Amino acid sequence: MKPSRWLRRYFGFSRRETSGFVVLLGLLIGLLFLPALLRPRLATYDPTPDQQQLNTLAAELAAQRQARPSFAGTSRYPRRTYPARVRVPQVPLAPFDPNSFTTIDWQARGLPEWLAKRLVKYRDVVGGFRAKEQIRKAYGLSDTTYARLAPYMQLPEMLPPREARATASRYPSAAGSGFTAQPDGAPVGKFARKPRNLQPFDLNSADTTQLMQIRGIGRGLSARVVEYRQRLGGFLLEDQLREIYSLRDAPDLVDSLRKYTFVRSGFTPELIDINNAPFETLQAHPYLGKRLARVVVAFRQQHGPFRHPTDLRQIRILDEATLVKLQPYLVLK
Repeated sequence: MKPSRWLRRYFGFSRRETSGFVVLLGLLIGLLFLPALLRPRLATYDPTPDQQQLNTLAAELAAQRQARPSFAGTSRYPRRTYPARVRVPQVPLAPFDPNSFTTIDWQARGLPEWLAKRLVKYRDVVGGFRAKEQIRKAYGLSDTTYARLAPYMQLPEMLPPREARATASRYPSAAGSGFTAQPDGAPVGKFARKPRNLQPFDLNSADTTQLMQIRGIGRGLSARVVEYRQRLGGFLLEDQLREIYSLRDAPDLVDSLRKYTFVRSGFTPELIDINNAPFETLQAHPYLGKRLARVVVAFRQQHGPFRHPTDLRQIRILDEATLVKLQPYLVLK
């Protein structure tokens, strides 16, 4: 069989097939161009109106910014200005008379301005330095600075005993301390002195004024003691003072309170009705608190009232030590 006949036999198309192929090819080409033919014609974008609107908005913002008051370089509160510090040139140490020194002279020996002014003022108060020990007691003068200057001061080391007692009774013991000395040498300040021979008093009936007479007990701490006593229902032992938060790490203050206070024998504390007291009353007691009070209320609602204080051992979160401390304050009704 000839190749041409073979090709025509297997790869040739009839007239009908050729016509169908042409029609199909025309449809495919039409589908390719159909979206472009059906798409609406878009208007040409003109940016001029939008640009004009943007320019108008920019002009309005610029006008508002100019109308707003400018705080640049100004402040609502005047800035405080301080005079520039004058640097005092230092001079080598040499023997000197402190009574003839001015503030600049002290600064030239390495002292800051505030300390130099204090020494000058202190000298004027005491009527002139008569011994080095007076300068050593000046408030703010460190031991290092004194040790550096002391060898060059043209003054005796100590005052004569009689003059020292007279000076202590008339003038402050240290510059700027705010305390004056009595003839017996005891300082007197703006706070009243606490009595040295204090008679013991009842801890459960004492008020804040009585507690403040004890050395180391101030207004705040005395108020905490009274407040804890009211929540507790009264102290049964002086050792209960250690339970107060402010006294846990202050054994010396606890010892002072125990020294000058006592718990009257036969004292009966304020009792708590564990079966009928509301949650608010229970949670206010220091040995119960919110968590334990909530469990106590739930337990008596589920199991009925407590018949004996030892029945509280059924509450798992209540440890034995707390139960022992709590029992004297409980009553069952």
